[in-house]
Amino acid sequence: MKLRGLLSLALVAGCVAFAPNPASATTAQDQAKIQALETRFVAAFNVKDVNAIMALYTPGDTLIVFDASPPRQYTGWTAYKKDWDDMFVANPGPVDFKLTDLEITVGGGVAYSHSIQHAILTDKDGKKVEFTVRVTDGYKKVNGQWLISHEHVSVPVDFDTMKPILDSK
Repeated sequence: MKLRGLLSLALVAGCVAFAPNPASATTAQDQAKIQALETRFVAAFNVKDVNAIMALYTPGDTLIVFDASPPRQYTGWTAYKKDWDDMFVANPGPVDFKLTDLEITVGGGVAYSHSIQHAILTDKDGKKVEFTVRVTDGYKKVNGQWLISHEHVSVPVDFDTMKPILDSK
């Protein structure tokens, strides 16, 4: 009887040890959803679809963005949409945008990521404008959907010249 009890206990312990972790599966699903959001962002950027870009951000005044361009802070969806509109008006030509080194961390109903983003835009005179930025996004679930609720875009600065390094490696 003792042997049977020990075997049962060992069997239960083995099942628990090797059972799939529901939290792990949820985290992986959420990471995949955020990856898909970032893939949609890249596609929308490359066709300059501001509405599709802004559909990835939280609506209303809770959105906070620290962009690489002035002003220091955009507060709210409407203010940030204007930034995108202005950028594409100033750069009406072809776009080539890539996002690399994406790392996503999920914890419950919030998540964050960091990535490197490289863009080549074409201004009104046909001149290419090229830059690489570092981006950290904060996400939250809104009605079951992941959206960007905070974004921080930056470039390294050469402190000897106090100039931005737009082609950082």
